[in-house]
Amino acid sequence: MSDPKASNTTSVRTRSRSMLLGAVALTALAGAGTLANFTFAPPTAALAQSTATSPAAPVVVPGQASFADLVDKVKPAVVSVRVKIAVEDEENPMLQQFGIPPGSPFEEFFRRFGPPEQRPQGRRGGPRRFGEAQGSGFFISEDGYIVTNNHVVEKSTEVEVRTDDGKTLTAKVIGTDPRTDIALLKVNEKGPYPFVPFAKSLPRVGDWVLAVGNPFGLGGSVTAGIVSARGRDIGAGPYDDFLQIDASVNKGNSGGPAFDLAGNVVGVNTAIASPSGGSVGIAFAIPAETVQKVVGEIRDHGTVRRGFLGVQIQPVTEDIASSLGLAKAEGAIVARVEDGSPADKAGVKTGDAITAVNGKPVKDARELSREIAGFNPDASVALQVWREGKERTIDVKLTALPDEGKGGDAAGTKDSSSLGLRLAPAASVGGAGKEGVVVVGVEPDSAAEERGFKTGDVIIEVSGQKVQTPGDVSKAVAAVRKDGKKAVLFRVQAQEGTRFVALPIGE
Repeated sequence: MSDPKASNTTSVRTRSRSMLLGAVALTALAGAGTLANFTFAPPTAALAQSTATSPAAPVVVPGQASFADLVDKVKPAVVSVRVKIAVEDEENPMLQQFGIPPGSPFEEFFRRFGPPEQRPQGRRGGPRRFGEAQGSGFFISEDGYIVTNNHVVEKSTEVEVRTDDGKTLTAKVIGTDPRTDIALLKVNEKGPYPFVPFAKSLPRVGDWVLAVGNPFGLGGSVTAGIVSARGRDIGAGPYDDFLQIDASVNKGNSGGPAFDLAGNVVGVNTAIASPSGGSVGIAFAIPAETVQKVVGEIRDHGTVRRGFLGVQIQPVTEDIASSLGLAKAEGAIVARVEDGSPADKAGVKTGDAITAVNGKPVKDARELSREIAGFNPDASVALQVWREGKERTIDVKLTALPDEGKGGDAAGTKDSSSLGLRLAPAASVGGAGKEGVVVVGVEPDSAAEERGFKTGDVIIEVSGQKVQTPGDVSKAVAAVRKDGKKAVLFRVQAQEGTRFVALPIGE
């Protein structure tokens, strides 16, 4: 039986409450109904009813459209992905059931004398427990390379894929990129395998898309819709640039493809926005352009190389644009320059507004991060900068993005002591005041987000000590950790007023 704790579902907190598309057991489906037959037609086509004279020879009515030929073409390349996940000790359901905290004397009792299937690995030789999770994927080459989501396979110990013709194949994880939620697999058995190509251009809003995947473990499911929007930011990571589609996508569709009418992959289905956990017609797909770049890097180098600028940035608001003399509220203002970074060496200064990269305008801070990340390390770029009422160009030679496991993005914004906060001196950020440290970013699913930190909050004190720089915050947190405490107390000034917030800290 699958362990519910091993589901690959992950929350993505946004205003509309988005979530990554994990797997649920088939028994979790509530209710049953009669399946109806529908014919899809473009909005402008005349609707006409037809009656098939023979099940083997359906009548084709002029003006009607069918996706059947497209489905026949692409469906063989789509697979169901099933992963085996090792369950960690703290996920022991017996301990959770009785509310026994880690470190309790009763913990060892349950490890020794609990039912054998409930004894986690690592203590007294208890057997290792496993759970299962499911998702989707698709072949991108005839020699067996498969694209799926990172969150489908990130904790896997074994990976299997089931093809459209019912074959079960073992697969190996070649590499992953948590920042874009992409993973590359390769099946161990020799091909050739049917595969699908990536689209060469972005779809337009209003274009048809076809989603194929493994929702709720029902492999080979097909749904259709249109592209509802482009460039969506749902707070999943520093490089969010999602396609929004209204094709029905549910848990288990993670990693599955969204096709255009020519059978090209335009995106990889990744998340849904839903108040209930089921499809409400708002799904998000990683654009094919992003997927191709990431997969190419993983395939060629085993990891994703990204350029690094080394600045903390925030969007240019109307007020900031007015104060700087900018005609439009576009670009990214530099809140801090990291010492010794490429930006520092090139002469970028706090307060500079970066408006373009190599002549290409940037709309906001997130777009700047994506642009810089798209360059290889050691690339030279020309930044168009607005400083003291004048426009100038600064040439910067990028370096490699520091260890991606440490947080941060290509522009250089880093978190503070693994708490999930990106910070800058309040005095360097317009409208934040002169005292304290302002929050310029909050990592999704972090302890800081869970406890209500928001962009724009100003940290006045940490553990009773006034702070003026991100370094002050790091030092205060380090001192608390050294004292052996499990949490650190922040005094925060927000729009609602001043409050105290306690954040847990790791070892």
